[in-house]
Amino acid sequence: MTQALSTQAVVAVIGAGAMGAGIAQVAATAGHTVKLLDNRPGAAVQAIDGICAQFEKLAAKGKLTLEAAQAAGARLQAAEQVADLADAALVVEAIVENLQVKQTLFKELEAVVSEACILASNTSSISITAIGAALKHPQRLAGLHFFNPAPLMALVEVVSGLATERDVANTLFATAAAWGKTPVHAKSTPGFIVNRVARPYYAEALRVLTEGGADCATLDACCREAGGFRMGPFELMDMIGHDVNFAVTNSVWRAFFNDPRFLPSLVQQEMVDAGFLGKKSGRGFYNYQDGASKPLPDSVPAQDLPHDIVVYGPSAAARALATRLQTHNVSFTQAQAMGDALATAGGATLRVTDGRSATRCAFDTHTPNTVLIDLALDYAKATRLAVSVAAQCDSAAAHSAMGLLQAAGFAVSQLQDIPGLIVMRTVAMLANEAADAVNQGVCDAAAVDTAMRLGVNYPCGPLAWANAMGLPQVSTVLAHLAQTYGEDRYRTSPLIQQQLYAAKVFS
Repeated sequence: MTQALSTQAVVAVIGAGAMGAGIAQVAATAGHTVKLLDNRPGAAVQAIDGICAQFEKLAAKGKLTLEAAQAAGARLQAAEQVADLADAALVVEAIVENLQVKQTLFKELEAVVSEACILASNTSSISITAIGAALKHPQRLAGLHFFNPAPLMALVEVVSGLATERDVANTLFATAAAWGKTPVHAKSTPGFIVNRVARPYYAEALRVLTEGGADCATLDACCREAGGFRMGPFELMDMIGHDVNFAVTNSVWRAFFNDPRFLPSLVQQEMVDAGFLGKKSGRGFYNYQDGASKPLPDSVPAQDLPHDIVVYGPSAAARALATRLQTHNVSFTQAQAMGDALATAGGATLRVTDGRSATRCAFDTHTPNTVLIDLALDYAKATRLAVSVAAQCDSAAAHSAMGLLQAAGFAVSQLQDIPGLIVMRTVAMLANEAADAVNQGVCDAAAVDTAMRLGVNYPCGPLAWANAMGLPQVSTVLAHLAQTYGEDRYRTSPLIQQQLYAAKVFS
């Protein structure tokens, strides 16, 4: 079993910005002497002062003893030049995202450090294989991708380039674990795990916005209150910065030879062109200037409680709906499954979206008064549901359907009749991209779920979520989206198809 680097080993960090300083703090906390180098005069010393102030705050909060905080601070040293790093056992680069600059730095390091020294890049988007191509010994280079802020975020992607030795990747994996992080192995492909698999979270929301499905506040609320995501996609893009988020999307799209699955959004291009970069510029999808208030999500006004409520079948959505109606003392009856109907009330038939529009579903099922509800992470706990109404549905039936959901304690947001609504299509595409990453050998199923939970705080790993939904449902949603749009963007991953035919789940 590969061992972590000894705490006696010197760790060097190059780049004293937010990421470099955070990585230095993590390594010093773990017990290593850390040498911090930056080409800006005084930047390393300033960063060390900031890290020591963080140690003092942690001690004041009781998260570190005073002695441990002082000892960790004492292990930090400012280096003045690359030659000062000769005794390092590990060098972590956290400088500008530029291939040529990184190659130049690592070539310089090769002439200084020992042959046993491991070289690591914190890059989030540049190929480890490409960086290593300029080195005499690319086998000792790997990616060690921390997430910001490094002291708080648990995930570390250990990225192997084409030449990276297995022992090097395994040593970094063990070292990251010893530092209190949760590492995952990944192959050096565009976006690695997180930045690749996360693309649909932004892309599907932008697509729904482009089609006039709902406003940003409503879509964000549905993703939070039904999907269980910590932040809605538009809030998250505003926080990341549209220049950064759009650049990553473009980078992944180009690296995959313009695969339509990663196609950038014209809406976000406009935001960047306008300088509406999000919080840092004072305006993005939301206004962050002084005095501005965040818009509220659209919610359907209170509707009358319908008569003759029937809940059908044993699905998770049906069980949760029945329990919620009982909790709110609403009278209803239960019946055996009736096709894919979830409930009927006041002439309306409610179904969980399967990737079709409500209008198409009404046509296919010969049920004009069709209302679709969106996916929820947990229908028992969700506080809001998105719905869409078929064009054929009469208003009284639509109001009855919404009154039923409100009686069960849901806030209801009516979206335009967009295929797959917002949470369902997003989760299906996240699962699809995660499956493709596994299918292409980027990582295994456990790693992709761990990475998405810890790297971007998703409420559930996308493959675990697909298992819970059932692969037939995921496959059906993707097939209907592909049929509607006629785009290769929604092609079903071969791994989902294989697991479906074999009647297996991801594990």
